Parts: sequence; C-alpha cells; structure tokens
Amino acid sequence: MSRGTLDNVLSGIKACFKFILNIFKHPNGESRMFNLKSSSKLSATLLALIMGASVFMAGQVWAGKYVTDPTTGKTVSAPEYGGTLTFATKHDWDVYDTYLSPATLSVGSVVIEKLAITDWAIDRDIYPFVGGYQAPVSALRGELAESWEQPDPTTYVFKIRQGVKWHDKPPVNGRELTAKDIEYNYHRDLGLGSGFTEPSPYTGLLGSLPWESIEATDKWTVVMKLKEPTFAALGAILDGYYSIQPPEVIEEHGAIRDWRQMVGTGPYMITDWVVRSSYTYTKNPNYWGFDEKYPENRLPYIDEVRALVMPEVATFLAALRSAKIDYIGWHGGSQLNAVDQAESLRRTNPELVIHTWSERSNNVVWLNVSKSPYDDIMVRHAMQMALDLETINSTYYKGYADTIPRGRVGREFKGYTVLFEEWPDELKGYYTYDVAGAEKLLDEAGYPRGADGIRFKTTYMHPEGKDLSWAELIASYWREIGVDVDIEVVTGPEQVARQKTGDYAMTQWLGGVKAFPPGQMIQFWSGWPRNAVIRDAQYDAGYEAMLAATTVEEQMSPIKDMDMRSIEQHWMIWGPLAPAFNVHWPWVIGYNGEGGFGRSRGQEVFARLWIDSELKEAMGY
Repeated sequence: MSRGTLDNVLSGIKACFKFILNIFKHPNGESRMFNLKSSSKLSATLLALIMGASVFMAGQVWAGKYVTDPTTGKTVSAPEYGGTLTFATKHDWDVYDTYLSPATLSVGSVVIEKLAITDWAIDRDIYPFVGGYQAPVSALRGELAESWEQPDPTTYVFKIRQGVKWHDKPPVNGRELTAKDIEYNYHRDLGLGSGFTEPSPYTGLLGSLPWESIEATDKWTVVMKLKEPTFAALGAILDGYYSIQPPEVIEEHGAIRDWRQMVGTGPYMITDWVVRSSYTYTKNPNYWGFDEKYPENRLPYIDEVRALVMPEVATFLAALRSAKIDYIGWHGGSQLNAVDQAESLRRTNPELVIHTWSERSNNVVWLNVSKSPYDDIMVRHAMQMALDLETINSTYYKGYADTIPRGRVGREFKGYTVLFEEWPDELKGYYTYDVAGAEKLLDEAGYPRGADGIRFKTTYMHPEGKDLSWAELIASYWREIGVDVDIEVVTGPEQVARQKTGDYAMTQWLGGVKAFPPGQMIQFWSGWPRNAVIRDAQYDAGYEAMLAATTVEEQMSPIKDMDMRSIEQHWMIWGPLAPAFNVHWPWVIGYNGEGGFGRSRGQEVFARLWIDSELKEAMGY
C-alpha cells in the first residue's frame, strides 16, 4: 500500500473515530465513555464497537474513493466529474473538415466520430494504444455503429446506434443521428452519391476499395457493397480517414472552413479558438457514451479541455513545472524526445508522473538502392555494421532505447515477423557492430580509401523538426569507415516530393512500427507513390497476396515474407527505438501513457480521464 493510500485510510479511520466519540459527549463537551468507570467490561465493549465501526466506515471510504483499473490492475482514485485539463500542443491547426484533410481528426476527434473506435477497456497486451495508426478490427468496438455483420463476401451491414444526438448547435440543434447521415458522409468522401461525384483525395485505403454502393436501407441500417471481396475493407470502413459530420452544415457551407462550423456527436464541442494561441473543448452535456472501463459512468468526466499552442520545448516545460498545464505528450505532439529533459524533470519535479514509451523507430535510414553506391548490398551491409548501437544506447540514450533490429513490423505482432533471435547467423552479423567487417565489405565492393581516407561522399536528407543530433551522430560513425556524409536539412514537404522522384541518397524514415502490420507493408511496394527506388518482384507478389487474403492467418504469411525480404535486402539501415516521454501531474487520473484510438485519433483519451480535485488542492494548486 502506498503512503498516499495509507494516509487516506488513516484519515477515514480518524474521521470515524471522531464521529463515534461525539456520540458519547456530554453537552459540556466531556466524554461520556470515559465517565463509565463503573464497568470496565462496558468500556471495553464500547472501545471494540468504536474500532469495529471505524474499520467498517474506513472500508466504505476506501470503496468510495478508489477503483481498480481493469486494464492495468492499478488502484486509482475513483472517477470524478468536473474541472479543467490543460495540455500543451506544438500544433496550430487550420483544417476543420476531413474531406479537405485527415489532419482534422487530430484536433477534432473528440468532436466528430466514426463508426468504430479502439476499445479503451481492451487488455494492453492485446492492443497497446500507440500512435495514430489504424487499429486491427479485433481491437475495435462500435461507436456510431452499434454492430455490424458481413452476410456475404462483398456486403457489410451496419446497425447505427440509436439515441445519438448531434451537438445542440445550429443548424442541427441536437437532432438525432440517423443512417441517412452515415450514407451522406460516405457518399461525399467517396463520390458515390448524394450529389457528390468526386472523392476526397485523402481517403486512403477506403477510397481504393472496389465500391458498388452505399445505402441507408432504413432509419438505423446502412448497407455497403463492394464489386469484389477485399479482406482489408472492414478495417478501412470502420477506422479510415473520414468522420461523420452533419449534412446540414455541408449543404450550408459547402465545406467546413471555420472552427465555429464544426458540429459532431462527440463528447466535446469546440467552443473557442485563438489562432497560434489556444483552442478549447467544452463538455457535451448530451453525449451518448459511457466509460468502457466503468460502464455505469457517462462520459466525459472533465468539463473543459484546453490546448495551449507552445511550439518551443522550453516554453511548455516551464508551464508544466509551474502547473499552468497538466499534461505534455503525444496527444499534443509535445512529448519529450530527449532523455536529458526527462531526467531533468525527475530531478526538479519528482512529483510529476512520467511515462516512457515508443511507437516506432524514427532513426531508420532509407537508402536509395536504385543508385550507386547503395545499389550494392555489400555497401548497405557495411553502413549498418559501422553503427555501434549498443554504445549509442548507453551514452546517447542512457539505456532507454531498444536496439534489437527489426524490419518495418514491430516485434509485438507475433506471427507477422521473424524475431531477430531467429534470424540466420550470417544475417545477424550484418546487423551487428563490426568496423573491420564493414571496411572489408567496402573494399570488396570496389570502394577503397583514397589518399584522403575517403571512400565515397554521400548526402543524408534530414527533415527539419527531427533529431538533427542523431543524424550528426551516425554520420560521425560512417566517417570512421571512410564515408563522408553531408547532412542536408529540408522541409517535410520537400522530403516527400524528393522521395516521390528518387532525388536523394539517404533519408530519415521509420521501422519497427507498433501498428497493425497490413497497413505498414505498402512502404516497399512498387505501386506506392513515395517509393521511387525499390522495384522488387518478390516483395510485390507478397503484397498482392496480402491484399487477396481472406483471413488473418492468410495475411500473416506474406507479411512475414515481405518483412524478411526487406531485412535480407537491407533496404534500410536499422536505428534504435528511441524513448519518448509523456508527462502529467498526479491529479490527472486514468492515464497510463496511451497514445491514439485509431487512425489519426488524437484527443479521445481526454474524455476518459478525470481530475482528482482533492489531491490537486492538497498539492497547493
């Protein structure tokens, strides 16, 4: 039992003891119990009564004050309504309509909802709630769709949840959501009807499905039909780049281009927005949803959630230390990525709660294997062998990083990938620090050291905003084997544009992603627009086999083969999963470091947290 828990129990016992003593007081304040000296037996009985009642009543205090989180087994203070939570965000948004940009979901996902959402009550060993990735269907529960079924391979039937009300704002004014609203939104996003013929360019996999029709067959039923079976369809329908918005708003404005026009069915309404400063969510008093962990409790708990736009780390760290904000982390893009910053917080503010996590490696290097020198696999192997990842972890990351090599797929997805421990010994050697071996491979590949010690010069394209010191660190290791690296910092859009044309030698990329694997395999497929450098028939065949799968088991085999193919061909240089840190004050209850609730869903967690007002007051805030 923690010191805080013990103090609460003792406080309850003290209160009970004081209550019972008052029963035995004379009007003049003298204790009756200790005047009953003629009967020691009676005194002992009364004392036993007092202690028994105290323990009983303390138990009731305990039962009322604390609950067990079913996903972690931790004991936490019981859910409490009210209060304000303030968090720091690095982002200032200017998009309010998912048809115009999927980024809308990142800020509007507690305002506008989808057919399904990741189940907050699911065991974290089954789904870890990382990032903003599409969740597997097995981890989803109904949101606006109460249930769904697939009567045949090309038909999906969705029963829409009854009793869901739009926000009480013009022009919908709190009317009930119906199947026609769902039909309208899918028609709009996919260009399939309701006056819409052009799909949104941001529908992703949802838009690439072979659609035949989407129809509301009655007030609470939507039937979606494909021209041919597609196993990935259900996941894309339930958790794709879309949201459900009122037809009246779209009809009135054509598109949502102002935050005041955002109307949804979610737990919060956006009630204030100051560009480059802040935005505010206010509790929807008519929200239909209940807490998945504590089903008797209607959501949300917190009355107001406020985001303060703070692009600079120093600014939001100062605000956190002074309790001007309650939370920094993934949900505002304000997580700490530097170990020194997290350790500094631990020293200066030991009362803060710090969650260490990673959703993927951002330290992977994508090589342009279509051009010299990286078209030679021996060079690719050598570049990997030159990196001492264990030393980098112990010094640069102070032991927080995970250096075990992976492909695109995270180790958490058993059956979808081959773990490093099971790789052939020769392959393991290519992913192990060995300077002499790296030098030998470069010599054999025809890249001897010149008179100046340089074997060849290359350029590393580094997107601004990412960890430049990491790029400088790995460049220093490559210089030790005679590879002279020039680091070129570019904007994010420029990186994307040059990836599409293959105009680069090396660039920063991702690996070991802790997200449902089918959505990750597109990266090396020759049909992906951002992949202009890899053309591999074996990989492409695996990708087509994955798309043709009709069961999860049928998906696993080609995904495992594709992942292993990318590892064997060494299309990317592995870099460790670096730590990130989400931090909050201890009065924010219910949070265990979780990330997103599905595809680009960033803020839903705030509807499921609560503020322990008693603890906050006791801490002087």
